Amino acid sequence: MPPAVPIVDPERNLVLAYAPVRARAALATLWRLDERLGGVVATTSEPMIGRIRLAWWREALERLDQGGPPAEPLLRETAETLLPLGITGAALAEIEAGWATLLDSDPPDEEAIEAHGRLRGRPLFDLAARLLAGTADAESGMAGEGWALADLARRLSDPPSAALAHSKAGERLAGLRRRRWPIALRPLGALATLARADALAARPARQGSPSRVARLLLHRLTGR
Repeated sequence: MPPAVPIVDPERNLVLAYAPVRARAALATLWRLDERLGGVVATTSEPMIGRIRLAWWREALERLDQGGPPAEPLLRETAETLLPLGITGAALAEIEAGWATLLDSDPPDEEAIEAHGRLRGRPLFDLAARLLAGTADAESGMAGEGWALADLARRLSDPPSAALAHSKAGERLAGLRRRRWPIALRPLGALATLARADALAARPARQGSPSRVARLLLHRLTGR
């Protein structure tokens, strides 16, 4: 079955090559689902409408555990690639809360930014770690928080909010500087490594730039 939608993030596309073939389709679907939820927030001008749209996705994901083929293409892809590997719809639905928190204030305040990292990034990386290695660890979750905050900093148009997300990303990722990522988790380690570089820089480099691709290749070889 062809993907319901492409992955927009070029670097998440690149790290799919790190993933074992058995997990690649499921990991791609997980990235697509996260991007779809983010797209709801990005295209919402009225917070209440955005919350209704996100709630639809949350409830639709939870219903996957009750059986029956969903009509929406990405949900059908989710049911076919993720559920057979033990990832439940309820677990996937948790990511929605991380996106919903951004609708609580405009621009997002410190509490919303912190919650976004914790409620989006941590479960996203925990689920990805389960697909890649069979289990998640505390460092994977912290890397997910830092990566999500760095990703959010790129997305925010309000400079003070973006700077706050940038700073929070650096705090989460600082403790992972010396970690040597195991081979199974290097797709996540690669994303965390680039996010840490973004958190250390005054301005993040363009995604997919030659220098970042080279850094991905180095991480693939060394785990650092």
